[in-house]
Amino acid sequence: MPELPEVQTVVNGLKEDLVGDRITCITPIWEKVLSNFIPSDLFIKGRMTLIQDVTRRAKFIIIHFPSSILAIHLRMTGKLFFPVANQIPKHTTAVIKLDSRKKLIFHDIRKFGRIYLYNDLTPINERHGPEPLGKNFSVGWLHRALQQRKRNIKALLLDQSFLAGLGNIYVDESLWAAGIHPGSISNALPAARISRLHEAVQAILKAAITAKGTTIIDFSYLNGQNGRYTSQLRIFGRKGQPCITCGRDIEKIKVAGRGTYVCSRCQKKYTRGQSAPHQDRG
Repeated sequence: MPELPEVQTVVNGLKEDLVGDRITCITPIWEKVLSNFIPSDLFIKGRMTLIQDVTRRAKFIIIHFPSSILAIHLRMTGKLFFPVANQIPKHTTAVIKLDSRKKLIFHDIRKFGRIYLYNDLTPINERHGPEPLGKNFSVGWLHRALQQRKRNIKALLLDQSFLAGLGNIYVDESLWAAGIHPGSISNALPAARISRLHEAVQAILKAAITAKGTTIIDFSYLNGQNGRYTSQLRIFGRKGQPCITCGRDIEKIKVAGRGTYVCSRCQKKYTRGQSAPHQDRG
């Protein structure tokens, strides 16, 4: 599933083509792709479809109108692109027609992706935690939030209601960079490790956005172009290869029901009770 950097890359690629244009028609090729509305709802009296902005919230692509939004979730295999010669390819689930005569294709082989119509971001904000690249994601907030929860750290970082946008790839990469074993318990982490985790999450996400995301199996970011962050992955997908820090073979284990990559030498496991930050420097 595309994570924050991949979704942000799609947003960056769409913005120039969409802002200032107007949606004239949205056609569901597969009826369930429109999750909570029918096409005519987009054009009811008083609702304008001039596109004012394209942004991201969590893993949603947000198309902003004057009094409503379209929220698009790509799920496992969703892609958005402008087709060559206006052809509608196989596995298209929706076609969005624009006043400029462009067509935006929502292509989704597995048909898990959805499009939602909301008045504003409230329904999404209510279900999601802060943005890891936003001002609310501070070291202090992360320290307090982890200390207040006694949960497996990987499961917690994957929980979108706790922190928005992270998925399996960037959680594994961030925990490795912070030297934290994914089997650790959140309120057992020392302050120094939490600071390293905060720094790692932000640095890795920024680098991945610059590289236009990570291409793993199904995802390409826009019009078939692939992300370049794959070559910068330090632990994800490297089972049996030597850790670049210590040389020990990277293992693949199961944590929080997900395939998880870990270096058992570099990543320390914290599991016993509350930590003492002033004593344990990580």
